[in-house]
Amino acid sequence: MKIFWLILGVISVVLGIIGVFLPIMPTVPFLLLATYSFARSSERLHHWILTHPTYGPPIIAWNERGAISKRSKRLATLSILAGYGLSLLLGFPTIVLIIQAMAFAAVILFILTRPSV
Repeated sequence: MKIFWLILGVISVVLGIIGVFLPIMPTVPFLLLATYSFARSSERLHHWILTHPTYGPPIIAWNERGAISKRSKRLATLSILAGYGLSLLLGFPTIVLIIQAMAFAAVILFILTRPSV
């Protein structure tokens, strides 16, 4: 089972890093999954991700308090709105836009109701 968790953790880190550059793809959920996976597979990688200067603090804040930084909240909200705007510009079907709007609204509501760091 350790190899499964290790592979999932590595894939999650890669997807999280891709999410830094793609506005429609989240970063922190993948890094949280990586942290969970590394805790079950590799003490070294688990320690690495928790002590990483960029990724460690938001992961620790989430694990300890369920908190998200104000900057991350702003970036996430703007990224979601940009993604929805792109869907509008590309002329997605109305039903897709409605489903997206409902999902995005739920995600934004969740993000904004979390404590801030």
